[in-house]
Amino acid sequence: MNANYPAPIQRLILLLKSLPGLGPRSAERLMLWLMGRGHTRIPELAEALVHLRNHVTECPACGFFIERGAACLFCQSDKRNQKLLCVVESAADVLRLERSGAFSGIYHVLGGKLSPLDNVTPSDLRIESLARRVHELQSEEVIIALGSDVEGESTAHYLADLLRPLGVRITRLAQGMPAGGGLEQVDELTLHQAMSGRRLLES
Repeated sequence: MNANYPAPIQRLILLLKSLPGLGPRSAERLMLWLMGRGHTRIPELAEALVHLRNHVTECPACGFFIERGAACLFCQSDKRNQKLLCVVESAADVLRLERSGAFSGIYHVLGGKLSPLDNVTPSDLRIESLARRVHELQSEEVIIALGSDVEGESTAHYLADLLRPLGVRITRLAQGMPAGGGLEQVDELTLHQAMSGRRLLES
């Protein structure tokens, strides 16, 4: 970072480059834009961020984003199959599946994957609430839509072992998913094919 920048600008660059996908150069370019042509947008951006913090939260059931006090667009929709539950790692994966148009059920966001090396255990994820929802909703099928890397596979098998005694059909995304990859690396058509060709997850 250029030490000649005033301290407030250096702090802004540090904050920007801490965001996913923004390195030091991208953060500096964004700062320069905000200080130049984009300076009129700063109050609007600041207001939107504060509004986001104060008015958006996670749905207590599925884990996707909702406006505080509002109904979840997925959990409360009568147009969605409430017996078909898709388990994903993050809220971003919900958006990817929605864009693919391949899924019309409801979601459950785990909030990550099991990873002993990173000290991520079942208690760190929304696994207990998943089992409770499957039981309460009397789900007919649970689709495990996690990445095919080591953590994704181990999490999928852990979930299958946990849910199988509930008598629910457990499936996994099939063809088109790259080995070792997550949903963020898959285009919408491939994701649609993977959802349509899902397979039973065996023990």
